[in-house]
Amino acid sequence: MKIAITGGIGSGKSYVCRLLQQKGIEVYNCDSAAKRLMNTSKELKEQLSALIGSETYTDDGLLNKAAVTQFLLQSEANIHAINKIVHPAVIEDFLHSGLSWMESAILHQADLAHIADYVIAVTAPEDIRIQRIIQRDGIPPEKAQEWIDRQWPQSEIRRLADHEIINDGRPLEPQLEALLNKLNNNDIQQIK
Repeated sequence: MKIAITGGIGSGKSYVCRLLQQKGIEVYNCDSAAKRLMNTSKELKEQLSALIGSETYTDDGLLNKAAVTQFLLQSEANIHAINKIVHPAVIEDFLHSGLSWMESAILHQADLAHIADYVIAVTAPEDIRIQRIIQRDGIPPEKAQEWIDRQWPQSEIRRLADHEIINDGRPLEPQLEALLNKLNNNDIQQIK
């Protein structure tokens, strides 16, 4: 069974994944994988260079983040064009990884949800999310709010999930234990 964990910025999905890893559950990180693949996959390098131009990679063969960011900021069409190249590669990499769990902030937007049998949304009250982003990134509250507003609404992420973990500052262990027990018992209908 393939299980996906998703949630908006500041929801704490990466923290939940770290707790799972402490329990021996390795979680595939889609964002890290995309960065790795863009720097190591010959096919991706060729496709991205053809799309963006010769400045896509530095002389030492690493992704030129400034050039890619500039290209992304030019239009929605450019974002979709890059995603059309990168997301299928991430899906293929995950399916060949041998792992059952994956983490993706943009699970639905990246069209990754269809490979998951079960989707877990990590949510948190917006004020807590803003505080987490401010503390993590050292940015003003307005910028943190702007980042939240750019993403899918948390209510929509929750609506599309099979299960919700509420990360509001209370201990997460009871929620995780209950979820893992039900998943281990293959009692998916009981959780849904």
